[in-house]
Amino acid sequence: MPRHTALRPTALALCAAALFLTTPHVLTAQTYFPGRHPDWERRTPEQLGLDAAAIQRAVDIAVAGESQSPRDLAFNHLRSFGREPLGDAVGPFTIRAPQTGVIVYKGYIIAEWGEPAKSDNTFSVSKSFLSTSVGLAYDHGLIGDVDDLVRDYMPPIVLDIGDGEPGDENGRRPKLLFDSEHNRKITWDHLLRQTSDWEGTLWGKPEWADRPEDPGTWGTRPRNEPGTAYEYNDTRVNLLGLAATAVWRRPLPEVLREFVMDPIGASTTWAWHGYENSWVNFDGRMIQSPSGGAHWGGGMILSAYDQARFGLFTMHRGNWNGEQLLSEDWFEMATTAGEVNTGFGFMNFSLSDARPGTWTHVGAGSNLIYVDPANDLVIVCRWIRGGAFNQVVQTVREAVGGS
Repeated sequence: MPRHTALRPTALALCAAALFLTTPHVLTAQTYFPGRHPDWERRTPEQLGLDAAAIQRAVDIAVAGESQSPRDLAFNHLRSFGREPLGDAVGPFTIRAPQTGVIVYKGYIIAEWGEPAKSDNTFSVSKSFLSTSVGLAYDHGLIGDVDDLVRDYMPPIVLDIGDGEPGDENGRRPKLLFDSEHNRKITWDHLLRQTSDWEGTLWGKPEWADRPEDPGTWGTRPRNEPGTAYEYNDTRVNLLGLAATAVWRRPLPEVLREFVMDPIGASTTWAWHGYENSWVNFDGRMIQSPSGGAHWGGGMILSAYDQARFGLFTMHRGNWNGEQLLSEDWFEMATTAGEVNTGFGFMNFSLSDARPGTWTHVGAGSNLIYVDPANDLVIVCRWIRGGAFNQVVQTVREAVGGS
């Protein structure tokens, strides 16, 4: 039986009450949840007792802080990640909207600007959707423990020639991907916290080709023991996507839609893309393994409205209008800082020392979903410079009475 459905409704209510008394980051103040898209009630800042001038000031800061990178994201790729070794794009890119944002307070939209209905790449915010898909597998009993070895869950998989672990990149033999002396030690927690130091090539992208350093060390550097060193590496994130797909034996976008996106009322305009070569045969069905970002294209392509809904979903720690879609246990792990990198929980749950109890889903662009449970606040800003985003957050927090 799935973990999070084992509690009866009465037990859920008692647990929610107990959590409110013991953990201040769990909310009960919000009673309104938006209906299915496009049903989302608006309130003016004045109606909710806020300083309207301060909210408008935050919007003005955001608009003035638009990223100076090209709006054609495929062209921008050529100027950035496309210059890496084997950096050619293998997934789709959009031509993005202008600087865009949404501010949600107590569940209501109190400000919106730009083109919040337009679906664009969200880059590494995709990682939060990926970790959510792994969390759903955990809740449904498909993963016993995050400290389990991933190799115990992976079937032999036929990959393109060139993919695989060192020494086994050629041929069409089924590959295990966690069979080398180093890789066999990797757990789900290592992949979720980006501390695995997995070695190999996936979808034509060697792990060393992601933001490489000294060319003399490509493929030859000493391996770090899994769990001892953090590295933000999209090949390894994509490996987590493949491992989760193998556990579900279903397309992850299908899983995400059924258990999260439809229940939170997301639009039908979002899509979760993989790469042109990231197709694998599971049980006689070809399934595309999705990417955890848009480093080489793809990943989640969605609107600011859907980003804001996801922010509300994580703010309420998987609970949506009384229904626990993803377990509190999972969110406790996802929002707990890692021992190696104390600034992150699972994937890109970016934690803030300056604002304890908050987190931001972070993607290049910048794409940012700020989640502030204590202040009933979600802020989405897209295509904004980091310094401007910090000013927006601080201005809105002051307007709602936060510090």
